[in-house]
Parts: sequence; structure tokens; C-alpha cells
Amino acid sequence: MKVTMIGLGIIGSIWAQNLQKDGIEVRAWNRTKKDFPGFEPDLAKAVKGSEIIFIVVADPPAVQQVFDVILPVLKKGQTIVQSSTISTKWTLEFAKQVKATGARYLEAPFTGSKPAAEQRKTIFYLGGEKADIEAAKPALERISTHRIHIGPTGTASALKLAMNMNIAMVMEALNESLNFARKQGISDDIFFDALHLNACRSGLSDLKEEKLKKDDYSPQFSLKHMDKDLRLALEDAGNISLPQLRELKRIYDEGMSRGLGDKDFSVLSTLLK
Repeated sequence: MKVTMIGLGIIGSIWAQNLQKDGIEVRAWNRTKKDFPGFEPDLAKAVKGSEIIFIVVADPPAVQQVFDVILPVLKKGQTIVQSSTISTKWTLEFAKQVKATGARYLEAPFTGSKPAAEQRKTIFYLGGEKADIEAAKPALERISTHRIHIGPTGTASALKLAMNMNIAMVMEALNESLNFARKQGISDDIFFDALHLNACRSGLSDLKEEKLKKDDYSPQFSLKHMDKDLRLALEDAGNISLPQLRELKRIYDEGMSRGLGDKDFSVLSTLLK
């Protein structure tokens, strides 16, 4: 099996390293040059001969830029695993472009930040045909614990945006309740000890507890990427009533305007201080 990893950000680089540890030949490409085993600066060359091609880049324009280069060299027998978080509209457009070449297109957004990727605990939401899932399975099963078939192409992107909406709103609630407790003289240790025994405890609060206590905003999932996901959700929403999301997006806009985009999205807690 030969794999190409397009995008060596936090997640893509970890996936590529884990596949290489398993003895799989991985070629990698990134917009900016990276000191990475198997790095190929020519994107078209990077995908030639690979059975499975992962794309994990920032946003729809970045995905389109990748396809502008690789579509002319894609062939039948290759499978695109598109793991960038994008909207349903863009997913359907990209699937159309890829399928016209004879290659397979698997929609595969995921959940799980840096620690999950390192532990091979990524969870993939998959949209497309079962045959496309089987074609990508030899690589997917090495870097994930769960692979959930959501439905036809487009449904996985919609679910991913719904999950990130939820995460963003839970994070804001955690930030605000922690800030309230601090202002009342309650220590962070007491706050989180109580939270551990409360019904509102979550995997997210466990994940971010130490970061919030230490004001550590090194990125597990960056503010700019969550901001992009909220924007895409609002674009897809049309006239759906999403009052909390619309208000939360204004808070993210403030964080972005203050230059916090490259920090972990929990950094929005600093706006409350």
C-alpha cells in the first residue's frame, strides 16, 4: 500500500508518522516545505501511484487548489480521502470533480484533536459508497478507533459541522462558568473537582482542564479553524434558527480580530478576563 498525505498540519503530520511507523510507504506534501520523511515538493508527483490519498488542509479554497493540481493525474484505482472540514455544498462539488477522473472520493471528516491522533484514536465520519470505504479501510483503520458511515456523500460534512457547533458552544459555556467562579473567589481546583461530579462534565472539559488552569493555549485545535467551521455551518444553515451559534460567531470574530487565530480555541477564555 502506498499513501499520500496532503497537508502536514497538526493532524496530517501525526497520521503520516503513524502510518510510516507501520512500515507503510507515505509520501507527503505541504504548501510550505517541511522537514518530513517522504516529503515531495511536487504535488502532482506526490500522488502518482498512491492507492490512498488523504487531503487534510484548511478550508474549501485550499482543497480546490489541491484538486487543480492533482485532478489531471488522478486515475481509476486511486481513492481520495477528503478529511478537511468543509460544508456539504463543497463536498458535493469536489466529489463530482474527482469522480470525473475515474478515481474514488470518500468524504472523511473526523473528530479528535492532537492527543487523539497521537494515540490513533481519531474517529472518522464517512460519507459515500461502502465500496469507497472498503478501499480506504487499510489506512483508516491504522489511525482511528471508529469509522462511522453516516450516509451518502455530503452527510458526513453536515454532521461534522454539527459536532463542532456543539463543541464550540460547550467550550464557551465552560469558559464563562469558570470565569464566574473565579470572580467569586473559587479556585480552579475546586471548580474542576466539583465539575467532575456534575452532570455537565464532558470529554471536552476533561481535555481542556489543564490548559485552562495553566493558561496554556498551544493549539490542539486552533481558533482560526473552529472559526472557519462556524462560518461554514452558518453558510449551510440558510434560514435555520441558530441564535446561539450566531452570537458565538461574533465572539470568535473578536478573537480573530485580536490576532488569536493560531492559538487553541480555548483561548477565548482570555476575552473574559
